Amino acid sequence: MTRRKQGLWRRRRGVLTVVTVLVTAAVAGGLVAFEPWRLFTSSTVNEEIPVSVAEEAATPTAPSTAPSPTRSASATPSPTGTASASASPTPDDTPAGPRELASGQFVTQEHETTGTARILRLADGERYLRLDTFSTSDGPDLHVWITDQAAGGSWGKYDDGRFLRLGELKGTDGNQNYRIPADADLAGLRSVVIWCDRFNVAFGSAPLES
Repeated sequence: MTRRKQGLWRRRRGVLTVVTVLVTAAVAGGLVAFEPWRLFTSSTVNEEIPVSVAEEAATPTAPSTAPSPTRSASATPSPTGTASASASPTPDDTPAGPRELASGQFVTQEHETTGTARILRLADGERYLRLDTFSTSDGPDLHVWITDQAAGGSWGKYDDGRFLRLGELKGTDGNQNYRIPADADLAGLRSVVIWCDRFNVAFGSAPLES
């Protein structure tokens, strides 16, 4: 091989090495960004409907298994011949359960998403977003937002206006609660969205209707 041919081969080999490195880096970067394995993963989170402190304290305890005391033979008979009750029933003072302020069914956008979104107000004023019988696909950097955009339509519109971040999605499936900050103004917010923050797309959304 002549010296000229050797020089050409070295340059070509150098170019091929650079191209190989660039392609490898691009593939690795794509894998890190898109996390394609998430297409085959899922997670389930099932939480009870949230209750206020007063409601939790008022939850009846299980009845005692100890035998009841034997009734005294000296109990005063009633006119019908049976013993009269010694105490009248107490009024029902159990706090009211969560009140639903708004709700709606999820619609699919980038990925199939189903279930119901509900805004609940507890007896003590705390508010929660509740996802019932929820299901979506797994994906990178998924978050739960309440936004001023209408549900459905364009995938990428939900960060164009006002939105309230409630945190990362807890699981792809199940029944989940997300606390709404006490100072959050929900006026004008119209939908719940499962938002992929990395690529600015909605997996699914649900209208909030009173």
